[in-house]
Amino acid sequence: MTDSTRFEPWDMLRTYAEAGEQQELEAFVEAIGPSEAFRSLLRLSPGERELVLTTLSPTEAADFMEEIPHEHAADFIEQLSVISAASIISEMESAEKADVLADMENQEAEAILAEMTPESAADARELIRYSRDMAGGLMVTEYLAFPETALVRDALEGLSEWVEKRPEQDAHVYIVSSAGTLVGGIDLQSLVLSRRTSPLSSIIKPARFVSVNFGLDELGSMFECHQLPAVAVVDDHQKLLGVLRRDDLNRALQERADADHLKSQGIVGGDEIRSMPVLTRTRRRLSWLSLNILLNIIAASVIALYEETLSAVIALAVFLPIVSDMSGCSGNQAVAVSMRELSLGIVKPYEAARVWLQEVKVGLINGFVLGCLIALAAFIWKGNPYLGIVVGIALMCNTLVAVSLGGTIPLLLKRLKVDPAVASGPILTTVTDMCGFFLVLSVATIFLPKLTAM
Repeated sequence: MTDSTRFEPWDMLRTYAEAGEQQELEAFVEAIGPSEAFRSLLRLSPGERELVLTTLSPTEAADFMEEIPHEHAADFIEQLSVISAASIISEMESAEKADVLADMENQEAEAILAEMTPESAADARELIRYSRDMAGGLMVTEYLAFPETALVRDALEGLSEWVEKRPEQDAHVYIVSSAGTLVGGIDLQSLVLSRRTSPLSSIIKPARFVSVNFGLDELGSMFECHQLPAVAVVDDHQKLLGVLRRDDLNRALQERADADHLKSQGIVGGDEIRSMPVLTRTRRRLSWLSLNILLNIIAASVIALYEETLSAVIALAVFLPIVSDMSGCSGNQAVAVSMRELSLGIVKPYEAARVWLQEVKVGLINGFVLGCLIALAAFIWKGNPYLGIVVGIALMCNTLVAVSLGGTIPLLLKRLKVDPAVASGPILTTVTDMCGFFLVLSVATIFLPKLTAM
C-alpha cells in the first residue's frame, strides 16, 4: 500500500509556519534550497507568505532574500510590517540591502530605514545613491580597515572577530591613513606568519582599486585582465568606500545579459515571472508588440507593390519567408557579437565603420554559400534555373545587408544613447524583411519572361 497523499513544498511551508515551528521551518527551507523555496512562496497567499517569512528568524529570512532577485525580495518585504521588514533588511549584506530598498516605494523604504539603527540606515542610504551598474552600487561595505600605525596583533584580533560574526564571508584587510584614504592591503598569510608586535606597515602590499564611478564594462575589462577575487573601491580623493567582489560583478553582468535577452524578445521593464499581476505583464509585452505590428505592415507593403509579379510566379511565395528568415538569422548573429563586444568594452560606438568592414567580409562569403544552396534547391524543385538565380541573388544580397545592419545598429544606437537590446531586433527584422521581399520580387520582375516561359 502506498500513501496517495502528496504534500507539496508550499504545503510544508504553510504547515510549519502555522504551527510556529521555527527550527523545523528553517531546516526545511535549507533542505529544499532557495530556488524551490522561492517557487513555493509564490504558491502561497500574501498572508501565508508573511507568516512564513516572520516565522523564520531575521537572519535566515535575510539569507533567503539575498538568494532571490532583489525586485521580488522587495515585493515580499513590502508585504510585511515595518518592524518585521526592518529586522530582516538589517541582517542583509550591505549591497543586497541597498538593492532591495531601492526597489521599494520611497515612502515604504523610508519607514523601514527609520526602524533600523542610525549606522545601518546611513550605510544603506549611501549605497542607494549609486546605480547598480556602477562599482558603488555593487560594492559591499563589510571589510576590515586598520590605520598605518596598527600592529599585527590588532589586525589578528579584528580578523578573529570578523570570522566569529561573519564565518561565511571572506575577509578583505586594508590599511588606511588617518584621513581614511587607501594606503595598501594585507595578505592574510603574511599577517598570520608575522610577529605579533610588528607594525602592519612592515607587511603592507599595494592594493588594486577602482573608482566608485566605474561602470560594468570598465569593471568587466579590469577583472578580465587581473585574476583577483576582489578590489577596493575608492572615491575621487582615494578614500576607501568598500570592496567589489568578483562574484558580485559576475552576477551583475549575468543579470544585464538576461535583461538584454528579455528586451530583445520584447519583454521590457525588468524581470517577468507569471506570479506578477496580469495587467503589468500585459502592458510590458504590448509596448513592444504594438510597435511590431506597424513594422510588419511596412514590410508587407513591399509585397503589395509587386502583386502582379507574385501572381505570375506563385512559387516565389515559398521563398519569400526563407530569404527573410535566413537573412534575419545572419543579422542576429552579427547583433549578438556586437552586443557582446560592447558589454566587454572591446569595441566602442564610434567604431561602426570598422565593424561594418569586418562584417562585410563574413557576409560576402556566407551570402555566396547560402545563395548557391537555395538556388540549387529552387532549381531541383522547379527545374527552372532562373528561379534559382532570382532567389540565390536575393539571399546573397540580403545576407550582406543583414550582417551590415546587425553589426552596426547596436553601435549606432549606443552612440545615440538608445538601448540597443530593445531597438536592434525590431529594426533589423523590419529592414531585412523589407529588403528580402524587395530583392526577391524586383529581381524576379527583371527575369519575369524567363520565369514564366518554362
